[in-house]
This record gives sequence, C-alpha cells and structure tokens, in this order.
Amino acid sequence: MTTATAVTTFDRKLIAPMVLGAILNPINSSMIAVALVPIGLALHAQPAATAWLVSGLYLATATGQPVVGRLVDRYGPRRLYLAGSALVGLAGVIGLLAPSIGVLIVARVLLGLGTCAGFPAAMYLIGSESRRTGADSPRGVLTTLSVAAQTIVVIGPSLGGLLIGVAGWRAIFAVNIPLAVACVILGLLRLPRFTPGVRERLDVLGIGLFAGMLTALVLFLMRPTVGALWLLAIVIACGGAFGWRELRTAEPFLDLRVFGGNLPLIATYLRALLAQTAAYAYLYGFTQWLEAGRGLSAAHAGLVLLPMSLLAIGVSTISGRRPGFRAKLLVGTVGQLAVSLLMLLLDGGSPLWLPVLLSVVCSLPQGLNSLANQNAVYFQADPVRLGASAGLLRTFTYLGAMVSSAATGIFFAHGVNTHGLHELAIFLTVVASLLLVMVLVDRSLSGLGSRSAPR
Repeated sequence: MTTATAVTTFDRKLIAPMVLGAILNPINSSMIAVALVPIGLALHAQPAATAWLVSGLYLATATGQPVVGRLVDRYGPRRLYLAGSALVGLAGVIGLLAPSIGVLIVARVLLGLGTCAGFPAAMYLIGSESRRTGADSPRGVLTTLSVAAQTIVVIGPSLGGLLIGVAGWRAIFAVNIPLAVACVILGLLRLPRFTPGVRERLDVLGIGLFAGMLTALVLFLMRPTVGALWLLAIVIACGGAFGWRELRTAEPFLDLRVFGGNLPLIATYLRALLAQTAAYAYLYGFTQWLEAGRGLSAAHAGLVLLPMSLLAIGVSTISGRRPGFRAKLLVGTVGQLAVSLLMLLLDGGSPLWLPVLLSVVCSLPQGLNSLANQNAVYFQADPVRLGASAGLLRTFTYLGAMVSSAATGIFFAHGVNTHGLHELAIFLTVVASLLLVMVLVDRSLSGLGSRSAPR
C-alpha cells in the first residue's frame, strides 16, 4: 500500500523550488512599479531612462522565456533552474551596488534572463510528475503554482513600497540575493537529475531569428512612432525567415506545424496577451496616476492596491481547485470590463474609497484570468514541448505588458493626469470587450481539463 501511494502521489518536495523559482519573474516585474520615481530622483535620471528599467526586463523575458523553455525540454529543468537562479543572485548584487542608471538597467536585463527558467521548469516538472503518477489533472499543484506566481504580481507594489519605506529603493534589488541562494540550495537538494534520451540538434538559427523578430517588435512597442516603422520591417523579415526555417528543418526550435495546428493553444496565447495588456496598464498606469494625479506616496499607493492583492489570492485559491475554464474567464473578463469603466469615474478629487473599490473589483481578473490561461496551456500543449509552450505563454504575457506600456506612454505623453487616465480607460474597455468576445466564441474551453477531455 505504501509503495503504491508513493508512485501515484505528486512528489511534494518539488513544490518549494517550483514555487520559489516561478515567483522570481513576477515579483521583479511588479515591485519596480513604485520604485521608478525614487530611482529617478536618486540617480538624476529622466523618465525616459527609468522606463528602461521596466522595458529591459520585459525585453529579456519575452525573448528568453521560450528559448529557455526549449532548453528545459532538451536538458531537463535542473541545469537551467540552477543557472537562472545564480544569474538572479548576480543581478541582485549588481543592482545593490549600481552607481548609475545604465548599470541598473543592465541588472534588470540580467534579472529578466535569470528568471526565465523558473516557470518553464515548474511546468516541465508538473508534466513529468503527471506522467510518472498517471494523474492527468494535477489541479491542486497547478493552483498552488498559479496562486504563488500570478498573485505575487499584485503583491509586488505593496511589498516594494514597504521595502522602499524601510531600506530605500536598492532593497528591491537586494531581496533577490537571498531568494537566489534559496533557489540554488533547493534546486541542488530536490530537483531530479535529467537523463537525456535521443539528443536533438539545437536550432540555433531558428532561435536567433525568433529573438531578432521579438526584439524588434518589443522595441517598436516601446516607442510606436512613424520614425520607428523600420523596426516593423525587421519584424516582418525575421518573422518570414523564421517561419520558412521552422517549417523546413527536421528539428525546429518551435514546431510551427504543431503550434499552427493547435488553435485552442493559440487562442489561449492571444487571451493572455489581451488580459495582461489590461492587467499591467492597471498595475503601472493606475499606480502612476495614484502618485502623480491623486498625490499619494509610493507606500500609500501600494496600500490602495493591497485589497486587490489579498482578494486575488483568495479568488485564485477558491476557484483553482474547481474544474472548468470558461466560467473563470467570463467572470474575470467581466470584472476587467467593470474596472475599465470605473476608471472613467476617477479624477484628482475623487474620494479615496473609489480607487479602493476599483482595487477590490480588480481582484477578479487578477485572480482568475492568469490562473485559467496558465492551466489551459498545461492541458492544450504538446507534452513533449511543455517547457517551450509555457515559455511562450510568458512571452505573450510580456508582449501584453509592452502593449500596456506603449499605451500608457501615449496617453500620459503630456503628463500623468486625469485626462490621460480616462483615455487609457477607454482603450482598456475596448481590450476587455475583445477578450470577452474571444471567451464567448471559444468552444474548446468546454470540458477542458476534465477526466473525459483529452490531455
């Protein structure tokens, strides 16, 4: 009886390194939201320069996630997890000691690259444990991963505001040092060694073309002007060459024949892009308005977001163990639409309870959309390419963040004011409406993840 139980139960000693590795990226992408103004003042940097602290991490992550995910599929999670964790620790040291904004941007890029391994490694381990135990629906483990990794995004600003208030802005870089040490120790002690089978040739050319295409796209989204249209030409050229290469090589980096034939998975990626466009616009745009338009301090702005953080954790925990995807996405999307409309009611003299109410309502999309999309990828992806598929989900997540950043830059071009916030809210209403239509028409969501549905 004991032996049978051991074989059919998820190895729980893997959960701690999985969760800790997966939160490194979202915690670093969210804490910076309340640190941009203090960093600019301390290092005498203009907003255009401090914006690279956000964009640099997004660029590294969006490009690196599927690449590292493919390497996880090829070499197993242990090596990539340990290397990524070490790089995060190094970036923390550089950020702690950085004498200028340029060095700080380098630290953020290294953080983006180092945190690329955590999520694909966790999804790979979930898949390998599922095959070992025969449990096709490890809903509890997926929920644990999602609650930890996705809701940390909304805890980040509150945590960042607390750290800045206690120890200054460098604390948001220094916190990566103990986190990285913990990841390395847990990785060495608990992650299984990978026994490779038939070693595929690494598609270096495909990776290079993909990275070039995505880098040019992200750079354009950072400054979407007529003068930057040449970047779109690079996107088209690299994209065309990438497609030609991947369809003709025997061992592609991303097998477009598999991805192209998996329309439900593509729909999930597009939903993630739209959902995160709205989520990050709220996280950064609304937070900036609280400080510049409403006059709150960084710590107080973080406190306004605290109800969203706490309630999002509860929403994810309660709903995560329940089967079904469509209902979660419908409730989350309707909540996002309500948040966008509530933003139209705000102005510089709004009573404090109104942004707090907005924060409460925002807990629904924050707690449901990412959870549902992440879990959908697990069931929709080709099991042998689960690492790459998980990495590509993060790519679309950060493309959404870059669209959000571009929109925020456009609507706040003449200052972070209420007029710009209302224009941003109209844009987000359109995004939420498109997301709602996608959820309503996607019939593949029905029964996804149930015992009767195919893996």
